[in-house]
Amino acid sequence: METVEEIVRETKTIAAYVLSPREERASHYVSKYMQEQGYRIIPVHPDYEGELLGEKVYPDLRSIPEPVDIVDIFWRAHLIGPVVDDAIAIGAKAVWMQLGLVNEPAAEVAREAGLGVVMDKCILVEHQRMRREGTI
Repeated sequence: METVEEIVRETKTIAAYVLSPREERASHYVSKYMQEQGYRIIPVHPDYEGELLGEKVYPDLRSIPEPVDIVDIFWRAHLIGPVVDDAIAIGAKAVWMQLGLVNEPAAEVAREAGLGVVMDKCILVEHQRMRREGTI
């Protein structure tokens, strides 16, 4: 998966790292929107147990027992490196760094491992744009 369009079109399962239980946080409402569009959302939060958006919350990416297409990152840019390492380890197809998040060294590691990379874009905004354009 190379482009934003390919990543959005070919994705079925999104691991949301870190999905907040607070509805006003972007990680929550963006993930909820994507879930409403038919994507499977797997919440990841190291300090939260239970369920979010009706799904079991995992403490880290490596704990997820099923394949993940995208790791959608809502985390501090300087802490993204280990998240990308885990995304590679679990066989994710892409990492998506949400609006405002850029980490070039982590992006390069992901690309070298064959993952698609999106930085500084919101998957909700891109999905809505593609719907308007009729490309999904």
